Amino acid sequence: MPQKAKFSKEEIVEAGIKILRKDGPEAVTARAIGDMLNSSARPIFTVFESMGEVLEGIKERAMGIYTEYVNKGLSKEKAFKGVGEEYIRFSKEEPKLFQFLFMNKVEKTYDISNILPGIDDNYEKILKSITDEYPVKKEDALSLYKHLWVYSHGIATLIASGMCDFSDGEIGDMLTEVFKAILIEKIKGR
Repeated sequence: MPQKAKFSKEEIVEAGIKILRKDGPEAVTARAIGDMLNSSARPIFTVFESMGEVLEGIKERAMGIYTEYVNKGLSKEKAFKGVGEEYIRFSKEEPKLFQFLFMNKVEKTYDISNILPGIDDNYEKILKSITDEYPVKKEDALSLYKHLWVYSHGIATLIASGMCDFSDGEIGDMLTEVFKAILIEKIKGR
């Protein structure tokens, strides 16, 4: 008869998220999760097959938290700008989760043309926020998205790593300035 699980998957994942938020990805171990749950590591493996599976659950939960930020950005009047601002806010408010999702070494290196759909489940919604709001063709929307993601990611990385900090006003102004410059070039290039 299989052993009854002492903890649910959700409890184990939430313990992992707490550790991740406080101490970063390298601190998320079976022993640390067991300690967080006032247990040994053993009960974790009555629910999960491996530590890799635990980390995948933690990644899914972290991506869910990030998606809440994206959805908040999409609900703003200027949805695409809102997504950029919320992406950066995520790096500021959840730096360890941001690092875990977007600054860790990846198994697969992406080409710039396919990185966004490869790393962000929100890709289609974000792309649609551009085509819904601005008079651009889909290929121009893709180009805008790539350029602004690279720019936003740079700002977010500076914040998440503790190298720089920017006010909300500065972030909004920077995103607007770069977006307008690229949009004008796209419209002029027709």
